[in-house]
Amino acid sequence: MRSVDEQLRRVLAAAVRPAPVRVAISEAHGLRCAEEVVTARPLPGFDQAAIDGYAVRSVDLAGAGPAHPVMLPVVGEIPAGSRQPLRLQPGQAVRVAAGAPLPTLADAVVPVAFTDAGAARLQVRRGVPSASFVRRVGEDVQPGDVAVRRDAVIGAPHVALLAAAGRDKVLVHPRPRVSVISVGDELVDLARTPGAGQVADVCSHALTAAAREAGAETARASLVRGDARDVGAAMQDRLPFSDVIVVCGAVGGNAGAEVQAALAGLGELDTTRVAMHPGSSQGFGRLGPDGVPTFLFPSSPATALLLFEVLVRPLLRTALGRSDPHRRTISARLTSPVSSAAGRRGFLRGRLLRDQVTREYLVQPIGTSGTHLLSTLTDANGIIVVPEPVTEATVDEPVDVVFLPAPS
Repeated sequence: MRSVDEQLRRVLAAAVRPAPVRVAISEAHGLRCAEEVVTARPLPGFDQAAIDGYAVRSVDLAGAGPAHPVMLPVVGEIPAGSRQPLRLQPGQAVRVAAGAPLPTLADAVVPVAFTDAGAARLQVRRGVPSASFVRRVGEDVQPGDVAVRRDAVIGAPHVALLAAAGRDKVLVHPRPRVSVISVGDELVDLARTPGAGQVADVCSHALTAAAREAGAETARASLVRGDARDVGAAMQDRLPFSDVIVVCGAVGGNAGAEVQAALAGLGELDTTRVAMHPGSSQGFGRLGPDGVPTFLFPSSPATALLLFEVLVRPLLRTALGRSDPHRRTISARLTSPVSSAAGRRGFLRGRLLRDQVTREYLVQPIGTSGTHLLSTLTDANGIIVVPEPVTEATVDEPVDVVFLPAPS
């Protein structure tokens, strides 16, 4: 039986890097930059007022104070966006709006609050040093500076720099494309009422949502009967358009053998059991001419979602360029005892809490009556991880909990 860590190493070794594409910067947020963006122009592009006020020569305000204000004539006004050059003479002031270009010879802006806000003649009650309230040309970015580095994950500040640098498009690694395929003769679409022996297709909807939440582009294939030919045809249909494929359906028994035979015919598929609970029965391989990472999960939605969290999500986050693809792990004290299968790493649902006095983390196990139960999934905000040698953990015993934040 393979360890969880070894299985995860095999999965991450297959991390995909979709070919770079050029997209509008408005679509680049959250993606990994595939080029080094060098600015060709300074930012700001000209000396400009940082606030509404009066452009002045700072030397003309020497000695200004409440008792001895300096009087200056106001010889004009420059709004933001003005393209008309204006030259300031010694002993003069010009009214300027925030973002407006400074007149020639002006080296500072006096805030309105330091003056009497005069329209024709200005009374300045407080002087300012040179360069006060002025954005100098190139003080933010100089030509030749790197605005966004290769492999940086583009956030809102990067988008701002790209826009300021005059870039409307940027080369990025696109979101990995995930296809989800549900296999089973017992499955029916949600639009139909299940008959005797039939169940609604829950798994593919849940896994598609999980992949989208992880940052992937998703496609949910039509239901597939548990026949090797049908499974093989569905896989052939999705392989050219996928960077990752997740197949949820039978893993063991005769039905599982049909599915595995269809997948194995497309490449290497390893169905070795993994030392974890739940979800020990699973498969992973690289299929098709491009070696697309492909997972085979059981049909239980709760178990499939757990396997996705442990194995598929780190793969997708790695493909998206995250340096640490794993979620935050917190140490918390149990509020009730838990048990786990011997020799397997247990993954149990839990609700993280905070002690109001000590501020320690507590975790309340939930859904312990059955790992297949869906109703408790929405109450869980953490996964309690029980190491392989441990079969029982008692109240107040510290355990590792993988924090599951609410979707943003």
